[in-house]
Amino acid sequence: LQKELLKYKQEARNLQGIKICSPQDALQHRLVQQDAAVLQLKQELLRANMDKEELHNQNVDLQRKVEERNRLLAEYKKELCQKDRHLQQHQSKLDEMLRQLSEASYQQVDLERELEHKEALLAHCMKREAEE
Repeated sequence: LQKELLKYKQEARNLQGIKICSPQDALQHRLVQQDAAVLQLKQELLRANMDKEELHNQNVDLQRKVEERNRLLAEYKKELCQKDRHLQQHQSKLDEMLRQLSEASYQQVDLERELEHKEALLAHCMKREAEE
């Protein structure tokens, strides 16, 4: 029975692909597995750190782009304010010129009426003088 038990134990070890002959071999095998697991974790940590660094660099680049766009936006707003002021100045000048033109037009109409009146008086005077 013992021989059979040893045979089945050996067969089970062979099926698992692990030959454990002594507790020291078992510890050695466990240490190798732990080293492999630690190596895998280190690789994952390295990848995670590289990804983190890449994201940080992308973040810095995006922040730089946002700052540049904000600077350009501020410049455009400043230019727009200046153009608004110039437009208001020109609008004021235009309004003043239109007011002056309107006054001149009223004065012209008044002068034309006065001229017509004086021409009529002159014609009347001439007619009267001719009759006399």
